[in-house]
Amino acid sequence: METYIHTSSDAAIKFYKAFQGKGPVVMLNLLKFKEVADYSDFPEIKPAVEVSGEKAYRIYMKEASPLIEKAGSKVLFYGKCQDYLIGPTDEKWDKVLLVHHESVDSFVKFAKDEEYVEILGHRTAGLMDCRLLPITEFKGK
Repeated sequence: METYIHTSSDAAIKFYKAFQGKGPVVMLNLLKFKEVADYSDFPEIKPAVEVSGEKAYRIYMKEASPLIEKAGSKVLFYGKCQDYLIGPTDEKWDKVLLVHHESVDSFVKFAKDEEYVEILGHRTAGLMDCRLLPITEFKGK
């Protein structure tokens, strides 16, 4: 099974071009956690005791929240997922996160913030798989 943790350069460029100048964007995050966080690539931020993937992600969110606010963005919702009412029965997610950004530029500002890059290892250590879907408001007929 193929998993996804980080965006590709091509996807990032497409996202930027598609959403540039389109106003606010909400990022829908579907999250699946590792049973035990893997900090082997991030020993400098590894907690003193072994933690679950979900706990590593909570550390990430605690440290990322002020940076999200600094970029003029905000967390709209963070909650537990259940089985789909409509969708594949074999696809499961642990949590869902919605983050509102005033623009694609504010999202990029947040994602490139040096402080953010330093704590990103908690996210990577904790996630088994994720999806990130940018959403804009529909203003048509």
